Amino acid sequence: MLDLQWLRMNANEVQQVAELKGIDIDIAQLLGLDVQRKELLQQVEVLRQQRNEQSKQIGALVQGGDHAQVELLKQHVRAMNDRLSVLEEQLAQVRLVLDKGMMLVPNIVSPDTPQGRSDADNVEMKRVGEPEAPTFKLRDHIELGELHDMIDIPRGVKTAGTRHYYLKGAGVLLHRAVQQLALDLLMERGFTPLEVPLMARTAAMMNTGFFPTGEDQSYAIVDEDQWLVGTSEVPLVAYYSNEIVDVSEPIRLAAVSTCFRSEVGSAGKDVHGLYRVHQFAKVEQVVICEADQALAEQLHQEITAHAEEILRLLELPYRMMAVCTGDMSQKTYKQFDIETWMPSRQAYGETHSSSNLLDFQARRSGIRYRDTEGRLRYAYTLNNTAVATPRILIPLLENHQDEVGGIHIPHALRPYMNGVAYLAPQQQF
Repeated sequence: MLDLQWLRMNANEVQQVAELKGIDIDIAQLLGLDVQRKELLQQVEVLRQQRNEQSKQIGALVQGGDHAQVELLKQHVRAMNDRLSVLEEQLAQVRLVLDKGMMLVPNIVSPDTPQGRSDADNVEMKRVGEPEAPTFKLRDHIELGELHDMIDIPRGVKTAGTRHYYLKGAGVLLHRAVQQLALDLLMERGFTPLEVPLMARTAAMMNTGFFPTGEDQSYAIVDEDQWLVGTSEVPLVAYYSNEIVDVSEPIRLAAVSTCFRSEVGSAGKDVHGLYRVHQFAKVEQVVICEADQALAEQLHQEITAHAEEILRLLELPYRMMAVCTGDMSQKTYKQFDIETWMPSRQAYGETHSSSNLLDFQARRSGIRYRDTEGRLRYAYTLNNTAVATPRILIPLLENHQDEVGGIHIPHALRPYMNGVAYLAPQQQF
């Protein structure tokens, strides 16, 4: 959410951002509603004051015995009450429409964010590692998963429907190993780990900027004011909602959680294997800091570097992308995506996302701090996917396979795999 006064002074810029982000909103009309709200509020306050004054006069006249004047004033008060009821109803309706509109206003974007309409307009910033040219026929992650009896898609579909799966044996160990590797790294970097709720109220989804624009991506709990979360970013940010926090040092939080996404709008897209599924796990980083853009930029680089370090530990080639305006969500000020090389796709596939939101989430969530002069200010928030699995298993299996279908385990993962350095086909766990 943006400050209304700031929005009034920057209406054209925000309107352009809304159009680039594909958000259907008329900022000028919204500001017109705010003017209407102020006018109605002034009328209501004036009328309430007049009514109260006349009510006092009635009391004085009753004591004086002037019954005719009392009756006349009572009629005036009744007329004012009727008029007041109409104005208050109009004010409530204007406030409702204004509040709904304000929840659609997008965050601004950083000056160095590329302009564009879709992910095709994202700009490559760098590449780390080079994909190896295959000297044998490569298997994709599903073939490797079946060869090692670690991935079972048909039974996942039988049990839960499309885009569901089972992991077995070594697949489970790898799934958990990458999560623990990421969590251990973040704890070494000063992050506090949390076990978080997997359900959140509508207010928490709204306050963190996932609603209203992303409501179709979430699963609702029927007859409850609750939703399954698509990322632990929601409960991590909501942890401090409506609180005054100490950000003399940035608050660094991490969570390992199961996540759920409906993937509405992705029918027929990335349907093969584990790339786009309804249930997955993420290790998420969330940082809350003071409202300092230079500090936020530094922290954005820091949390992105954590994801890069994890990919280097997994010995995987990747590239970093500057995300363009049209590929950003409503809440994002600046975003990097990291894409990891996936041999079966002969392309890089997104595995990580890192975002700076300025005070957009904190303003909605009521997260404030006291600056050096004691004034209350809204904090800044940032987030990053340290690792998401099972998607990360795609490049992990495919890049580390050999000609017989065996899987070489990266050195950093071996302590989490009971010291196993190589998975031979049909090796049992």
